[in-house]
Formats: sequence, C-alpha cells, structure tokens
Amino acid sequence: MEFADKTLQCRDCGAEFVFTAGEQEFYAQKGFANEPGRCPDCRSRRRRERAGGPREMHSAICAECGAETQVPFKPTTGEPVYCSTCFSRR
Repeated sequence: MEFADKTLQCRDCGAEFVFTAGEQEFYAQKGFANEPGRCPDCRSRRRRERAGGPREMHSAICAECGAETQVPFKPTTGEPVYCSTCFSRR
C-alpha cells in the first residue's frame, strides 16, 4: 500500500496540518483505523492536560558534552545523563 502526505484540519483549533506518508504507514502498522483529528500541537497539549500539567524538569550535566540540560526525571548518582542532542546520537 502506498501512502501520500495528506492535509487535515484540526478539530480543536481549526489549523491545517500534514498527516505525512510516514505517519500514515505507522498508523497502518499499529492497526489504527482513524486519522488524527488534532494537529500535533493540540495533541501534545491534550496529553499534558491529561497527565496533570507540564512535567517537572530537573537540571543535569550531559555526560558526553558537558552542557547543562533539563531532563524530565531526577538524575541518580552514577548514572549518565545526556542532553537531547547527545541522546539522539546514541
């Protein structure tokens, strides 16, 4: 089955957003029958609201590059913590 990018309209904010071919393939692999009804921003906002608000962030120093970063968990002593750039390279 071939997928092509599709423009949809968000049911919450009314903004148009692209439902990419890659996202459509992912939905098909997971067996999801419906297209998303909300744009990525509204989906993210809705998840945060259901989770009780924004996540508590903690300061840490990246074990790879030494930059100060924020992580959504309390770092434990002896365990490496990475900034998002270094984490995505691993």
